[in-house]
Amino acid sequence: MRVGSFVLAARFPGQGEGEALHRAVRSAEVAEESGLDTVWLAEHHFVPYGTCPSAVTLAAMLLGRTRRLRVGTAVSVLPTAHPVALGEQAALLHVASGGRFSLGLGRGGPWVDLEVFGAGLEAYEKGFPEALDLLLRWLREPSVGADGERYRFREVPVVPRPSEALNETEGPEVVVACTSPASVRLAAERGLPMLLGMHVGDEEKAEMVALWRRHARARGRTSAEIEGASHVSAGVCQIADRRADAAETLLKAMPGWLKQGLEAHVTVDGRERRMRDPLAYTELLCGLHPVGTPRLCADRLAATSERTGISRFALLVEGSGDLAGTEENVRRLGAEVLPQLT
Repeated sequence: MRVGSFVLAARFPGQGEGEALHRAVRSAEVAEESGLDTVWLAEHHFVPYGTCPSAVTLAAMLLGRTRRLRVGTAVSVLPTAHPVALGEQAALLHVASGGRFSLGLGRGGPWVDLEVFGAGLEAYEKGFPEALDLLLRWLREPSVGADGERYRFREVPVVPRPSEALNETEGPEVVVACTSPASVRLAAERGLPMLLGMHVGDEEKAEMVALWRRHARARGRTSAEIEGASHVSAGVCQIADRRADAAETLLKAMPGWLKQGLEAHVTVDGRERRMRDPLAYTELLCGLHPVGTPRLCADRLAATSERTGISRFALLVEGSGDLAGTEENVRRLGAEVLPQLT
C-alpha cells in the first residue's frame, strides 16, 4: 500500500495566501521525512479553496527540495492549458527528477477560468479527449504533429523526450481524475489509472474500478495492464488519540474553509450551481475516511483497499488549517499508521 498526502494549499478564514502556501510546502517536506510515498498537489484559480494556481510549478519546487518523495499533480486542469506546453513541463520534471513526477489530469469545471485563459466552454465540454490524446502522444513519441478540431500544427521534435532520457518505453505516469462513467471510460480506453475523489465512498469507488476494468477489457487491454493499473483514492486523514477529538478538529475548521472556498467559484456562462452544505460535507468526510485513532485510520485504509482494489491513497492532511497541527498530523500518519499497513 502506498500512502501519500493531498495538498490543496487551502486558505482558511483569517489566513493569507502566503500562510496557506507555506503550510503546503512544509507539509510536503514533513511527508518525505515521515516516509509517505507521494505528495499530490491540487490546482485552482481565483478562489481561496486552494491557493496554488499551477500544480506543476509547485511540483518543480518540491521535487527540488526532496530526494525520495514522488510528487504528482491532482490535478493539472487540461482545458486551461495547451497540451504540448503541459507535456513539455511534465517531461522536464520527469527527466530532471529521475522519474519522481506523476502527471494527474482533469477536466476541471465550467468556471470563469475558461474565459480568463481563452479556452472557452467548448474546451471543457468537448475538448478534453483531443487534448488528452495529444498530450499522451507528446510524452511517448519522438515527434508530434496535430490535425484535430482544436489543435493543428506541423510535426515538431519532442525535446526533452522523456522516454528516451530514462531508457523507458513511456514517459511520466499519467493519472486521470474521474467523476463520471464517461471519464472512467476515457481513462480505461487509454489504459490510464484513475484518481477518485474524496466525496465518494468505498462502494462507489469499487463500482468505478469495476467499470474501468470492463471498458479496458473491451478495448483489448491485457490482463497484466488491467490488474496492474494503480488507481488512487483521495480522502481525508486526521489523527488523534480519540476519534471524537479528530472529528472535532475537522468540524471546527473545515466548514468555514469550504464555505468561503466553494462560494467563490464563478461559472463562465452563468449556469446555476448547487453548493454542498459545508458542515454536512465535513461530517460526510469524517465518516468516509481515516479520521480517528491511528488504529482506526489504518483499519479504514486497509478496508478501503480491500473493498475497492485500490492500493494508493492521497489524503488531505491540512484539515485543521493550522501549520503545527498539519505537521503533527503528517508525522503521526508516518510513524503510527504506516507501520500498521505493512
